[in-house]
Amino acid sequence: MIEDKARWNKRHVEKPMRHNVEPIIEKYIEKASVGIALDIACGTGRNTHFLAEKGFLVDAVDLSDYALGEIKNLATINKIEEDLDTYNLAVNKYDLIVNINYLNRRFYPQIKEALKPGGVLIFETFIVAHGDFKNPANPEFLLRRNELLHTFIGLDTIYYEEKDEINLRGEKIRVASLVARKA
Repeated sequence: MIEDKARWNKRHVEKPMRHNVEPIIEKYIEKASVGIALDIACGTGRNTHFLAEKGFLVDAVDLSDYALGEIKNLATINKIEEDLDTYNLAVNKYDLIVNINYLNRRFYPQIKEALKPGGVLIFETFIVAHGDFKNPANPEFLLRRNELLHTFIGLDTIYYEEKDEINLRGEKIRVASLVARKA
């Protein structure tokens, strides 16, 4: 964990993320009832801040103390410094769960259980791609084709897509995006 924290702290300093909210969140936020939200692997809080501005009470979870330190100290944001390899989600707590550019498959069943009835999941991360794509090299951090769709089949799918995009460094990436609601 200490090595992971140091690696992520260094990455946040050397390769800062953009500060604007992820477009999929901005587009689908109205599908969720305002209440309690969870931002998994929140980083420096670009999505956390947006959720708080929209009226959510946000649990912002990340391993990097540096990244969490960049998040505003607001009464509506609960910063949680935890190793996501061991952290467990509370059952039936969240009206909205956001998981962007992070993959930890052990969370799949926990996400389903952590959503309240009517709760919304917005999940977007990298998918296996070949050729000149700049997605993470470790297959453990890459979705397989249709993996999100199959994993969250018990939820009502609002939106699903697998597409090519260009990241902030001008590199071609492939992502899968899912927005779904718990019945």
